[in-house]
Amino acid sequence: MISTDTAGWLIRGLLALVVGVAAFTLIRLFKGGQARRWRDLRELLSRSMKRRVVLFLTVFASAVALSILAAPSKLPAGWSGPAVTAMNTAWVLLAAWAATLVLSALTGLVRWRYNMDVEDNLGAREVQTKVRILHRMIIIMVWFAAAAAILMQFERFRLLGGTMLASAGVLSIVLGISAQKTFGAIIAGIQIALAHPINLDDVVIVENEWGRIEEITFTYVVVRLWDMRRLVVPITYFTETVFQNWTKKSAEIIGSVFLQVDYATPLEPLREELTRLCEGAGKLWNGKTCVLQVTDAGAETMTLRAIVSSADASRAWDLRCLVREGLITYLNAHYPECLPKRRVLLQEGGRDRAGES
Repeated sequence: MISTDTAGWLIRGLLALVVGVAAFTLIRLFKGGQARRWRDLRELLSRSMKRRVVLFLTVFASAVALSILAAPSKLPAGWSGPAVTAMNTAWVLLAAWAATLVLSALTGLVRWRYNMDVEDNLGAREVQTKVRILHRMIIIMVWFAAAAAILMQFERFRLLGGTMLASAGVLSIVLGISAQKTFGAIIAGIQIALAHPINLDDVVIVENEWGRIEEITFTYVVVRLWDMRRLVVPITYFTETVFQNWTKKSAEIIGSVFLQVDYATPLEPLREELTRLCEGAGKLWNGKTCVLQVTDAGAETMTLRAIVSSADASRAWDLRCLVREGLITYLNAHYPECLPKRRVLLQEGGRDRAGES
């Protein structure tokens, strides 16, 4: 049979081996080759991550040295118990800290592997949304478990825990009433991570404002508006309120431009001009949709609608502005008489005379 002390030293040795291998891997990663993808990964993990790893290794080495130098068998009788408790507490904190560093590194690897800086980034946005929400949840669970493990070492807190469990019925009711919104927000966060009604970098219309999802937390969502303002919305908003998501299935979008013109306006030259504008728009137009239609006929003017497609919402906005400006300029230059007119009927000397203005 292996004694308790031997088992403890085996566990500590195994932990030291795992930490050493992880540290060696990270150091090799930071000092690796010059390939572009490895440079991008090292930049993503950043200097702050390197500092945290170095600080952790320093504290870990100090804990190992103290465990060897200040073994319980070498201490006076009255110091043995507190020393064991202090060392166990230190090892629990180190384990939680190590788990946090590993989770941060894994999150960085996912962000590097699923890059959102591409045109068709729906899959990357879904993965990163799920990973970031789950990362926060796991971090909270890790430190909650660490705190529980530390408190369970003290007899006084064990008794307090038994007392709390004895009154769990009343306590659960009180917590349920007081933290109802908090629990609802956490459940909403899990819902968003699994169902994906929104993802990071999604284009949404919230409260009649156009913007992109910049950050998703347990309690709120940050929407970066088109003019760089930030709209902070409770996370439950996206599970309880109707909103528009322009990039739910794809970033590709169709934009429309409306013009009011006279009935005498020739349509074929305008269609040719629209095609020319789209073909000359470069990357703003994705080469799919470019259509001009009459969508309404009013008492004085008819309504033309030009629909054009782009790879994403930002390019669609720029393309719409370009098409609108181009068609107006074309009408002014070639068919100024086809701009909107108001027809009036004048009466003079008992005779009706039609006129235009």
